[in-house]
Amino acid sequence: MKSSLLFAASLAAATPAVPLATGAPPRPNFVILIADDLTYRDLGCYGGQAHTPAIDRLAAEGLRFERCFQAAPMCSPTRHCLYTGMYPVKTGAYPNHTFVSRPNTISIVQRLGAEGYRVALSGKRHINPKSVLPFEYLSDPIDFAEVQKFINSCQSEKKPFCLVVASHHPHAPWTEGDRTRYDPARLKLYPVWADTPATRDDYRNYLAEVTEFDREVGQCVALLDQAGLTPNTAVMMLSEQGTSQPRAKWNLYDLGIQSGCVVRWPGVVKPGTVTSAMIEYVDVVPTLLDAVGGKITPDFDGRSFLGVLRGTTSRHKDYVYSVYTNRGVNNGSDHYGIRAVRSEQYKYIWNFTPKDPYANASLRNATYRSWEQAAAQGHPGAKTAIDRYLNRTEIELYDIVTDPFELRNLTGDPRLAAVQADLRAHLDAWMKQQGDLGQETEMAALRHMVKYARGEGNNPGLNDSTGVDPRKAKKKGADTRKGAKKAP
Repeated sequence: MKSSLLFAASLAAATPAVPLATGAPPRPNFVILIADDLTYRDLGCYGGQAHTPAIDRLAAEGLRFERCFQAAPMCSPTRHCLYTGMYPVKTGAYPNHTFVSRPNTISIVQRLGAEGYRVALSGKRHINPKSVLPFEYLSDPIDFAEVQKFINSCQSEKKPFCLVVASHHPHAPWTEGDRTRYDPARLKLYPVWADTPATRDDYRNYLAEVTEFDREVGQCVALLDQAGLTPNTAVMMLSEQGTSQPRAKWNLYDLGIQSGCVVRWPGVVKPGTVTSAMIEYVDVVPTLLDAVGGKITPDFDGRSFLGVLRGTTSRHKDYVYSVYTNRGVNNGSDHYGIRAVRSEQYKYIWNFTPKDPYANASLRNATYRSWEQAAAQGHPGAKTAIDRYLNRTEIELYDIVTDPFELRNLTGDPRLAAVQADLRAHLDAWMKQQGDLGQETEMAALRHMVKYARGEGNNPGLNDSTGVDPRKAKKKGADTRKGAKKAP
């Protein structure tokens, strides 16, 4: 993944984007920089312990969102949401390693392409099919020489561009970056983690790779700055879902679904500002279209937050939604679907099958294994962390303002009965609108995973490796529970 700044100098003399027509104002370029499993709280500009000078610079020169969310705490559904402007179940891209199966779905590529843009993706993909997402695919991993060629080509053609630069950092196993910058003994751990040497070592290694992502951000921004593209380019940094350590990725707690979002856009965004407006990844494409006068069609789930960027409004959404599908996840509990709705103050989580212990790939990492060993030796914090992670009630309700790490479940508190009922009503309405049938949708998830599909969604129920069609799994003795009972 190592890349070089050797190509930056040649960009210094490049010509900024020019108008599409004589006398017309130049259309803005868009650059979206996205991390891979980065907990937003770890970024320097969010008060975190990672060394992130490039991202901090963007925040100082732009707008930082305190309440940005994505609808699924897994890489593939998150990216499909971002690029289509639609929620996961609606497009069919809701388990991990998924693909869009909804007919006639189009993405940021066709949307901005219709407005005269070239749209490219450099780095991590994890999206399908290409018929829905026909980016100009550059190298994976990121090669800034190719990024330079793409920018130069757009300038030669006098066309505006949208470029997604998708890092593989800081996705596990955290093998890159300067670990000597971080002393494990001095790191402050999240209160949902057990304090073990392995937890600290893994966190140190992860933070070092967060800094690697920041290096890539700095490298990309340097190309834009040195080319003179900054005045006419909106740069958005997104941290994606949280780290794969317990209670972040794979979960609907805020450490999993809340994202860092910073936007630098000279002349549009006031430098050094912060907003508490709630936005979602599904809002990004409608916002870009709105910025260039494009058509925002009814099939979008997202809404433009251009007014928030311009500073003409301080609010956007009252509720945000999320979905987690454990089916098909490595080492996962095959029937542990989760849905959630969040307001500015409260979070309501519905666990479909709480009688099952929760499990996923994070239970196999060094951190979690160290918790098990510590708990066996009588470490009280480890036992609490494990119990909190594995054993969940059907409904969880949290006051995010007073309990940001979601440690105190307030379900059943009579003082919050109206709050709980309101959140449940909004969640039910959202699921109905999305065609989400709860546990029935969970059990159908394998049909929406690439490894069970042939081609780009043809015969999506077939498992190529076994020849078993999950839609006929009942004959094989599989668990065919219809779903959890109606939750309070």
